[in-house]
Amino acid sequence: MSVIEVNKLHKRYRDHVAVHDVSFAVREGEIYGIVGPNGAGKTTTVEIVGGLRRPDGGAVRVLGLDPQRDRTELRRVLGMQLQRSELPDRIRVHEALELFASFYRDPADPAQLLEEWGLARKRDAAFGELSGGQRQRLSVALALVGRPRVAILDELTTGLDPQARRDSWVLVERIRDSGVTVVLVTHFMEEAERLCDRIAVIDAGRLVALDSPAGLVGRLDAGQRLRFRPSGPVDDALLTALPEVTAVRRTGPVVEVTGGGDLLRVVTTTLAQHHLVPADLRMEHASLDDAFVALTGRGIED
Repeated sequence: MSVIEVNKLHKRYRDHVAVHDVSFAVREGEIYGIVGPNGAGKTTTVEIVGGLRRPDGGAVRVLGLDPQRDRTELRRVLGMQLQRSELPDRIRVHEALELFASFYRDPADPAQLLEEWGLARKRDAAFGELSGGQRQRLSVALALVGRPRVAILDELTTGLDPQARRDSWVLVERIRDSGVTVVLVTHFMEEAERLCDRIAVIDAGRLVALDSPAGLVGRLDAGQRLRFRPSGPVDDALLTALPEVTAVRRTGPVVEVTGGGDLLRVVTTTLAQHHLVPADLRMEHASLDDAFVALTGRGIED
């Protein structure tokens, strides 16, 4: 069952097309990722889905509701954590949660949300005193206090340190396990690969790919990669002559060999036969980052 249906969504700002006829559907109970570089149209897309922006064309339904026509009903079933949100500087953390909880008939326990999102010690702190990461976590708690059936999380872990980011991943999985469908907007490929059941890749306002993380990576014909610093000069022909090797590249003193099969054994054996030692040897497989570059022609940060 699809809980979100987007059909030919279009949004223009003067001469700039932010979203160009994007279509997709989000299934009930999944974590649906939307990835792309800054300015790709990710946030505009989810803000239209959440009823915060009006589209110039296309249709959107969330649990059968029109985000523009059925705003009141939508607020009861959808929670949003925005990329950037503001509250009055003097409002205290627990006051904000209790205020938002008062908007719903059967809200979640504010104290429990504070504990789960690492804000219990900050319950009496004013919003203006919070760090960027703490404001982000409070925004998530506010999005979940109404017990939504769908949660949109926009750049959830921006501003968090690596450990806090991983702790948040566990909580997102817990949100999904509680029966909430999650739409996760992110530019962290590791995050998308870890959490998402399916990923929509958006670039320059267009949907360029939609698949599972493994499916996106599987589209690449990248095979395996070996990186090493040889102890002496290596003729590329020595390696390209091996049936398992498809390409050899160099970056300064580092040699990168791409291929398949028993690549590691074949390359190291050949080097040993020529009295060469591969220092700092690393074996890599294609990643979601590689898939993104192949699909868009640039890295996520570009």
